[in-house]
Amino acid sequence: MLKLRVYIAGIHCRLCSYRKIYEVLKLRKSDNHYKPKIMKLKLITLLFATVIISSCKTKTEQSLTLNGTWQLVSGTTITKGVSSVTDYTKNQRMIKIINDTHFAFLKHDLHTSKDSANHFDAGGGQYTLAGDKYTEHLDYYSDKNWEGKPFTFTVSIRGDTLVQQGLERVEKEGIDRVIIEKYIRLK
Repeated sequence: MLKLRVYIAGIHCRLCSYRKIYEVLKLRKSDNHYKPKIMKLKLITLLFATVIISSCKTKTEQSLTLNGTWQLVSGTTITKGVSSVTDYTKNQRMIKIINDTHFAFLKHDLHTSKDSANHFDAGGGQYTLAGDKYTEHLDYYSDKNWEGKPFTFTVSIRGDTLVQQGLERVEKEGIDRVIIEKYIRLK
């Protein structure tokens, strides 16, 4: 019962406030006594509307945030219609580090062979991001046939998962395939 009284009192107070606002707004413009109050009310209303409108972003205005360290968990390669899936959590590990302007990837075997060959792979360079179109410009890589090439992907992020899909084409190596890579953000 007490909650009901408090609620009713709250409604009554709000109605009184709205009534006062209405009375102030309907006064003649020539009434100098209320002009400062009217201006103050208009200013507050304008400020409130500006804050609300500026805090709203449409889906197209929101941009992807790729910055961080990402661990590759799986990769699918499709060459001439044939798919091959690699689980990057078992015998090898690969991370991709992305900042505002550059990316780098590092990959190595988890189990070093007896001849101590680690099969280390790394590369990096600048990237561009326009909406969900992510283009890596491979400026550094151990195989010179891959260097200087742009690789364009479509990227999407859900939670801490990044999916990168695109065409990987290196004519000198005879590579022409679609790759789909799934990363998780490292904390």
